[in-house]
Amino acid sequence: MKEPLLTLLGNRRADDFLQNYWQKKPLLIRQAIDPGQYPMLSPDELAGLACEPDVDARIVQEHHCDGPWQVSYGPFSNDDFAALPDSHWTLLVTDCEKHLPDLRPLIELFRFIPDWRIDDLMISYASDQGSVGPHLDAYDVFLLQLEGTREWQISTHSEPDHFIEDIDLKILKSFHPEQSWKLLPGDMLYLPPGIAHHGIARDPCMTASIGFRAPAYRDLLQARFDTLIMKTDEEARLQDPGRTPQSQPAEITPETISTFQNLLTDLLNQNKADFPAWLGCFLTEPKHDHLADLPSLGDKTIAKRLNKNHGIERNAFSRLAYTIEPSTLLFFADAISWKISIDYLEDVQKICHQHRFQPHDLPHHDHPEIHQLLSDLIHNHAFLFSED
Repeated sequence: MKEPLLTLLGNRRADDFLQNYWQKKPLLIRQAIDPGQYPMLSPDELAGLACEPDVDARIVQEHHCDGPWQVSYGPFSNDDFAALPDSHWTLLVTDCEKHLPDLRPLIELFRFIPDWRIDDLMISYASDQGSVGPHLDAYDVFLLQLEGTREWQISTHSEPDHFIEDIDLKILKSFHPEQSWKLLPGDMLYLPPGIAHHGIARDPCMTASIGFRAPAYRDLLQARFDTLIMKTDEEARLQDPGRTPQSQPAEITPETISTFQNLLTDLLNQNKADFPAWLGCFLTEPKHDHLADLPSLGDKTIAKRLNKNHGIERNAFSRLAYTIEPSTLLFFADAISWKISIDYLEDVQKICHQHRFQPHDLPHHDHPEIHQLLSDLIHNHAFLFSED
């Protein structure tokens, strides 16, 4: 039997795909998966999910009484769906694998890319001729056809800032497709950021979009500056001893410019030792606040259940990661960090890789450091005790 990853990438190894296609050019893969081998949602089940109050869902209609390309946001009701026309509309639901963990196998296929890059599994249902219009995405995406037929058109020469005005969607004014493909169930199209694309349902169909986030430069700078500001003495100021007389007092001299450039460089480089810990917290910041409202358990209850080997599972909205330092590990969960011994690398890898396990599955489950880590993760709602 062929390795699943080879099939997924069209008989390419992961390193070949990453070197030659990732963030570079589109790739069409016929029969990337066998849809029958993976858990799927029916259109009715997807619509039911879109009716839930904590689910991010939207419906896009190309033709509407209020004008073209109208978008409405959930939660929806049965009446909302009953009122839809027979064609030219699309339902999109994000974070499907978080609300329905049984769908995680579709995400697991793509874990040759780091977890901190993976955003979510979005599933869409489109009626005949349904579309969300020609548009650009700022992230990498794998478009996996689950049911029906969708035609994808792409263009590499679209104007990124020319959008149709007065609508709540960023749909390109001008779109001239250069290539098009019809995707059948199991087919997949990879698109790097910035490739204009337009998907049109040629019959009622369902599509999975596996999206990969990349931190925006602005967000990265904002977060790092916020941390540095908090750690900088508010009384510290520019010092310029040895200044020489200046004949033109209004001039900002080249020496002054250089002084400020060096000062900012020094400020940015301060606390370099804490950068790995800061980065791990930044990259594991949860996208949604689905952790705060969960009930808390007492220390004794947690310890008792861990000692009884009660199963635990990851909160679907939590983000985990780790980094290796010379003699220690930095482990991260939802922007919180722990420093633990490098001896527990295998334990940490299992915690990060497995979404559901029993404490005794960990090699050092009986060590106080691992017991405390599991207790902390449950306290912080990154993990929950399984119901079964």
